[in-house]
Amino acid sequence: MSTPTTRNVVLVHGGFVDGSGWQAVHRLLTRDGFTVTVVQNPTLSLEGDVATTRFILDGLDGPAVLVGHSYGGAVISEAGTHDRVAALVYIAAFAPDKGESVNTLIAEPPPGAPVPPILPPRDGFLFLDRAKFHASFAADLTADEAAFLADSQVPWGVGALAGAVTEPAWRHKPSWYLVATEDRMIPPAAQRAMATRAGAVVAEAIGSHAIYVSQAGAVADLIREAAASATY
Repeated sequence: MSTPTTRNVVLVHGGFVDGSGWQAVHRLLTRDGFTVTVVQNPTLSLEGDVATTRFILDGLDGPAVLVGHSYGGAVISEAGTHDRVAALVYIAAFAPDKGESVNTLIAEPPPGAPVPPILPPRDGFLFLDRAKFHASFAADLTADEAAFLADSQVPWGVGALAGAVTEPAWRHKPSWYLVATEDRMIPPAAQRAMATRAGAVVAEAIGSHAIYVSQAGAVADLIREAAASATY
């Protein structure tokens, strides 16, 4: 087994948003010479999002660090068994075990944890309450930035939340995890528990669920660490 420097990074967004939120992370990493690809997942089903991610991985010329935010963590847990994935990086993300889904992971929130303002399903899709989006998803962004994210929400298919992981990649690949300490969507305690279970290298940063936007430097630093440490 050789140990080349991993220069490919693949970024996977979560629910309610698209890949544009990765712009600052993309800028920092490409400036350092990484080849960065942003997956635009439809978020209709876990199976479909995994297929989209694997399609991107198929086109790479070498090993990659696969990064997921929020629901994107479920996607990379399933897609990360791809033979081009050298390392996994979870950013305030779900890290399901075999047979688990986002639904099962959120079924029993820690006592006193904030309840995400997810509106009742409409025609099989979920949205966050726009009026509560800033406080719950992006408290450390400006009001204008949070309003844009709220107004450009991507419908999140209820089927995506129900998709269960068949073989979690973190059981076979090295992983890193960035805990967002002020997250009001996925409780920090739940993040730490999932990171510990996965055996991940854990870092923490003060930030909301939108930490991949607000703390792009901390996110990029962890991805660089994974790229430098992973073997392939």
